[in-house]
Amino acid sequence: MTPDPTAAPVTRAQARRPADVRTAEEAIAEQERLRPLVRPTADPGLDVRLAAGLDVGYADDDRLVAAIVVVDVATMETVDTSVVRATADFPYVPGLFAFRELPSLLTALDRLATTPDLLVCDGQGLAHPRRFGLACHLGVLADLPSVGVAKTPMGHFERPGPARGASTDLLDDGEVVGRALRTRAGVKPVFVSVGHRIDLDRACAEVLRLCRDYRLPETTRRADALGRRHLR
Repeated sequence: MTPDPTAAPVTRAQARRPADVRTAEEAIAEQERLRPLVRPTADPGLDVRLAAGLDVGYADDDRLVAAIVVVDVATMETVDTSVVRATADFPYVPGLFAFRELPSLLTALDRLATTPDLLVCDGQGLAHPRRFGLACHLGVLADLPSVGVAKTPMGHFERPGPARGASTDLLDDGEVVGRALRTRAGVKPVFVSVGHRIDLDRACAEVLRLCRDYRLPETTRRADALGRRHLR
């Protein structure tokens, strides 16, 4: 099913919190319920000045740390951070991983003093078996533009050219669900997919803006480092 770009956004008050979902069947039903609300188009006049990287790290058990780092895209200065320690209350199920992380990430978002213009998730968006990965789910519930930047692909792709900015389509069942994007010359690509309120061209452009010296966006790198410090 293709997301409806004309669907009205949902608010957190209107959407059931992921913590209320307890079984795989309920989780799949929740993804199906919210999926049509994804808007795979950029908001008119979207101006990304503050980008937030979101990452979840795990201890040896179900204990986790959700970390968010907000970066001023022009200066690359960190302007806000948020950390939440919690225990995952949903089992690991392929395709339903978001239900382990969403409650803590939403709490961390609520604790920010700033409102990001873009959420950069360490995971998938439309590149998902039901076209509703973490970046879509989080974007819809938070009602913010969001993009998924994954280290591994969900689908098939041809290797992009070696230059920075080269890309090829990421395909699943013949449908374009994202792009393999070369963020550094000669370095293996990342896999970008739309989350919410942004299109694929703009999503790739914003990811390139955030990848100045490394393969991964600076937002992701800083959120990962912040989470690791708190896991210790």
